[in-house]
Amino acid sequence: MIQNVAERLTFVDFAPTANNIYSDVVKGLSLKQKSIPPKYFYDERGSRLFDSICETPEYYPTRTEMAILSNNLAEICDCLGPNAVLIEPGSGSSQKVRLLLDQLEPHTYMPLDISSDYLLQVSKTLIEEFPELQVAAACVDFTKRMNLPHYPDNRRRVVFFPGSSIGNFEPHSAEKFLKNMSYLTGSDGGLLIGIDLKKNSDLLNAAYNDKQGITAQFNLNVLYRINSELGANFKINQFQHHAFYNEDDGRIEVHLRSRCDQEVKIIDQTFLFTPGETIHTENSYKYTIEEFSALAFRAGHQLRHAWTDDQQQFAVLYFDVR
Repeated sequence: MIQNVAERLTFVDFAPTANNIYSDVVKGLSLKQKSIPPKYFYDERGSRLFDSICETPEYYPTRTEMAILSNNLAEICDCLGPNAVLIEPGSGSSQKVRLLLDQLEPHTYMPLDISSDYLLQVSKTLIEEFPELQVAAACVDFTKRMNLPHYPDNRRRVVFFPGSSIGNFEPHSAEKFLKNMSYLTGSDGGLLIGIDLKKNSDLLNAAYNDKQGITAQFNLNVLYRINSELGANFKINQFQHHAFYNEDDGRIEVHLRSRCDQEVKIIDQTFLFTPGETIHTENSYKYTIEEFSALAFRAGHQLRHAWTDDQQQFAVLYFDVR
């Protein structure tokens, strides 16, 4: 018998408070290289802007990863196993997991995201689309070690982390995050993860500087959010999006660059900007499969399968917890 929507959806809200955001933002803007953690991109508006980025012609990762998942679906689902608890940190619109849900038939899907309203909307949609799916959603900062409130007993737990989101972490933080994921799944768990591969810098630079300017809107949205939630006075039109591939570090860097001398107040703190000075808002590290599998191995994961597209732009990797 199919349960009704209310019986199949649980939702818990551990969203960062204004105090958390204030502390992180002030700490970042006090550094010599001013920064803002990229997790604060993702309020409801930011989440929708990111969905739009994924549809731009220049942004190859989403469509490439979707094709890899579709072309290897049966083999991927065999690795994950049926009737498991499928955990997706940074679930966003849960677009890619839809490819897995029908064939995988997990016992429970557990989306984790930092945008509470957006997560709840997406979770309700999934319940309607998949009439037998159990959804246990948690609004949580998944970049930190966490104890989740709902684990069905005696079910294998696997993590699905698509979209090359692991590239947003510094390598040492990526290793720590992967250790946290093995803590969530336990020793018999698994990890299915997407990574963006190293490639021609022209292709990379275009992907983060789309002609429609949606990535620029997404980047600037973090300032709108700080203004709205913390009462700051960022003059949005006095900052511009700046993204480029740093060949030496193997990463895309995303910044907001000040157009002029300016002063920004956030509650009781004041920050001065000079022309050309930047706020570092995001990194996106690119890896070879060998580089990433070595990093994951140090975090307790053993590579079992790797799938790529014909042009070797992107990879989907499956790891067992070792």
